[in-house]
Order: sequence, then C-alpha cells, then structure tokens
Amino acid sequence: MSSLDGALYPWRFRLVLALLAAMVAAICWRIVDLHVFDQKFLQGQGDARSLRHIPIPAHRGLITDRNGEPLAVSTAVTTLWANPKELLGAKQRWPQLAATLGVEPAMLAERIELHRKREFMYLVRGLTPEQGQSVTDLKIPGVYAIEEFRRFYPAGEVTAHVVGFTDVDDKGREGVELAYEDWLAGVPGKRQVLKDRRGHLIRDLQVTQNAKAGKSLALSIDLRLQYLAHRELRNALVEFGAKAGSLVMIDVQTGEVLAMANQPTYNPNNRRNLNPAMMRNRAMIDVFEPGSAVKPFVVAMGLNSGKYQPETIIDTRPGYYQVGRKTVRDVHNYGVLDITGVIKKSSNVGVARIALDIGGEQLYSTLQQVGLGQDTGLGFPGERVGSLPNFRVWKPVETAVMSYGYGLSVTAVQLAHAYGVLGNRGLSVPLSMTRIDQRPTGVQVLDTKVADQVLQMLRTVVDENGGTGSKARVPGYQVGGKTGTIHKTKAGGGYEEKRYRSVFAGLAPISNPRLACIVIIDEPRPVFGQYFGGFVAAPVFGKVMAGALRLMNVAPDNLPAPVPAETAVGKTAALVQGKGGRI
Repeated sequence: MSSLDGALYPWRFRLVLALLAAMVAAICWRIVDLHVFDQKFLQGQGDARSLRHIPIPAHRGLITDRNGEPLAVSTAVTTLWANPKELLGAKQRWPQLAATLGVEPAMLAERIELHRKREFMYLVRGLTPEQGQSVTDLKIPGVYAIEEFRRFYPAGEVTAHVVGFTDVDDKGREGVELAYEDWLAGVPGKRQVLKDRRGHLIRDLQVTQNAKAGKSLALSIDLRLQYLAHRELRNALVEFGAKAGSLVMIDVQTGEVLAMANQPTYNPNNRRNLNPAMMRNRAMIDVFEPGSAVKPFVVAMGLNSGKYQPETIIDTRPGYYQVGRKTVRDVHNYGVLDITGVIKKSSNVGVARIALDIGGEQLYSTLQQVGLGQDTGLGFPGERVGSLPNFRVWKPVETAVMSYGYGLSVTAVQLAHAYGVLGNRGLSVPLSMTRIDQRPTGVQVLDTKVADQVLQMLRTVVDENGGTGSKARVPGYQVGGKTGTIHKTKAGGGYEEKRYRSVFAGLAPISNPRLACIVIIDEPRPVFGQYFGGFVAAPVFGKVMAGALRLMNVAPDNLPAPVPAETAVGKTAALVQGKGGRI
C-alpha cells in the first residue's frame, strides 16, 4: 500500500526528503554559525553557568593624628562561612568543627539545622589568618574561607569619640569613620573564578579588576595632647565623683581641633558589652547653658560700642538688680567695680547693666558673630548647633539673663571656637578636624583693640589676687580665662537646686594666644562644699594647658626677671656674713 502510494504520489516523497534536507541544513548552519560567526553566544551561556566574579576586599584608608601616629588601621582577617546543605552530609565532623571554632557543639548544630535549607551562613568573622587556616586545614565539606579587613584602633578609648568605628562590614558607623566614609572607603576589586553547578570552586582564573585602597586621612588631633586631656579629665571625674566631662582644645590661629576628650568613654576594639550612652561625643552633641563663660563677650560688646572703657565704673551695689519681676543677683555685694573688676569678680549685676544699656539686638549680633548657636562646619555626625534665640523684641529680662549665660545653649566646641576668636584678636577662622598646612583666611568679627583689652581682663581672673580662676595658673605663662557654674535644667522646666555644670574656658599665653581650651565637668560632687568652676574645672585646664604649651614648644611669657650679676654677688656676700663667714 505504501509503495503504491509512493508510486501514485511521487511528489509527496520528494517533499518529505526536501523538508528533512532543509532541517539538516538549518541545523548544520546553526552549528557553524554558533562556532564560527556567533561564538560569543555559546561562550556567554557557558560562562553564565560556570564563571563567577567574587569581590576582592579593599583596604580602608589609614587615619592618623597630625604627626602621623596611627589612630585607625585595617588588618587582614579571615571570615569562615558554610553551605549548610553540604554540612548536613558531614554531621560526624561537627564536633571537630565546633572544637576548633571554640563554640559549643549543640549551639553549632542548632545553627546549621536552622539554616538547613540555605546555601550560605556565616560561621565566624574576623579571625586571624592563622586561626582561619587551622579551620580550613580540617577540610570539612561545606566550610569555606574568605579574606576581609578589620579595623583596629591603636589609641583605644582615648580617641574613641573622635575617630569612631566601623561595623562588621568595614563601613563607618560613628565619628570620623562615618563623616569621611566616602574618602576612607576603598573600591573592591573583582576576581574571576570557575565554579561547578553546586558552587564549588574549581579554578581561580584571573583578577578582572584590582581593588583600590581608600585614601589616608590626617586629623588635626595631636595624640600627645589627647592622652593628656583624657588622663586629666578622667582623674577629675574620679576626684569629684562627677557624672561626665568634656574637654576641647583648639589652635586659635588655624582653627584646628588639637584635642577632644570625653568621659565616660569606650574601647572601640571591644564593643561586646558597650553601653550606648558611652558612645556619645558630648563635646559636640551635648548642649548646655554656658553661664558666666559668655560674660567676656558682653564686655567686648560694651567696649566696642565706645560707651565703655576698661576703667569705666559700674555700681553693682547692693549685690542685686531688679529687672521687671526678675532679680539679678551676685554671689556677694561687690560694690563699685570697673569693667575689669566685673569680669574678675564675675558680676551678674555688672554685665546685666552693660547689656541693658547697649541693647539686646547688639548682644544677639555679638554672640552670633563669635559662633554661639551657629553651625561649626565640622560636619561631625550628630553634631548639634545649640540655640541662640532670634532677636525680635527681647524683653529687658531676656536681655539681662542672656548676658550671664542663661536662655541660650551651646556645645563645648562652639564655646571653644568663640574663645578662639578672642585669642585670635577678633579674627574668626573656621574650625577643622583635619590637619591644615596653610593658615586659613578669617573674618574680623571683633575689633582687635577690644579683643586685646578683654584678654587682659581674662588674665586677672586667673590672677591669684582675688581671681575666681586662680587654680588654672600655669607656671611660666600668662593665662586668662573665665569660670562658670551653671544650674542644670529640670526635665519639666526650671532649674535643679543641687545639680551643676562646672566650666572653665581659657587661653594661653595671653601675650600672644596660641591655645584655647574648654573644660566642662557635669554634676560634680561638692568637695569641701565646693562645686564651682574655679575649684573643679580650672585645675584640669591648668594641668592640660601646662603640658600642651611645653609639648608644642610655646615660649614662656611669664618667667621671673633675671637677677643682675652684681645683685647676686651682693646677696651671696650678705649671706656669708650673716653666717659668720661660712656657707
């Protein structure tokens, strides 16, 4: 029947043969096309099933102090990971793996069972290369190692609040590490490898993109001064049983932050039992009413107006001054004072009279120009700008309380910047957390003569003859500053009766200021009934400033006058005669 049909319909047979020939020709052509003309398609499909790109970790940039001392370095570590599906087939090896990792076998087994349906889980991160090698040498199926970098902080808790730290993925999470993340972070590279369908590494083929290390960063911090500030601040907290404290030191001529210490602090190399409250950089984040520390700027405003001179007399009797319903009080009745005496005795009545005479608008402008309540421009994560209420129409009582440091809030860094303006003879330069190689251009915000006059007034505060800050003296140097003792505010409004902040803000040497330093002690326990800034904070300033001036080779400006040779000979002869001719 079929042969008959073929004989009857020969065109059908030829059609089938033609179709078969066409199909064979098409297949042959596609084979030739894929192997000769379109090789990339087959190669791409094959590569997609076997070639993989794995990242090459990048070395994070080095952070140093201004003298090149390392503050943050990256070290190579090994991270171990596992494929739970493969590990399930080697249960007999789990106890050996747990023992090498230093974990409980039951805990490891529980983790593997929990991830049994996955193909990836971390075993441990941040091992030393030697520790990682000891695990990989076991050759347990499903256990693999990768290379990473871990951040190490040589100065530990001393620079923790400034430098900050990175997370487990080497990303900045606090401090400079976060603020300069784009600068410090490197660009990971790529390595091409050959894997089978189960993801097992068969061959390491080539590096397709080299890792690019992050850029190094030199901070303005001087590690020598940072250690000094850290030690003295810690000692003060222990001595006075205080809750917390901060210290900021800047170079008044360049605006560089040379030291920034906070207590309590933490160790960024070991954060297992870290209390989050210890991570707060109080010098930049905590705001407070500065109290008497703003009085020098009120006096500068008065001098700048031309209505006052250093010898101008102000009557502070009888020790209080009624402004509306508010009574401005001094600690004592200081009587009649000149402007210098107002600063030396820290008279609230005196500065209130000056502020009310000049006016609230000018007071607001002066405080704003020296940087109080303004952004410092440091770009530090979480930094606050404080509060300087906008001047519209201040009531007299608002102007009066503002003049002695209440009704506004600042940070320790802002206060240091303001005193830096005084030390730089009225020239305001921007603050910097990185080293500056060329002195920046500033803006003249206070008259040079006025700034010099205020500096000489601040020197009398530290004078042992009746000054409130005499404990801040530094042998061999003229030092100036201002004490402050501020009642802390209540959560619901008003002020605490027995909770204070003790403050000292100062400069040295007064003849040609180089350094400004702010010390804040939060809630000191009264010792001998004393909790004032001149008793609690001023000694910290004196000790830190004495060490800083020596370390920075600042020439003394208050050495005893040399004794003439003839006078020395005369004194020696008199001594010999007084002892019967014997020494």
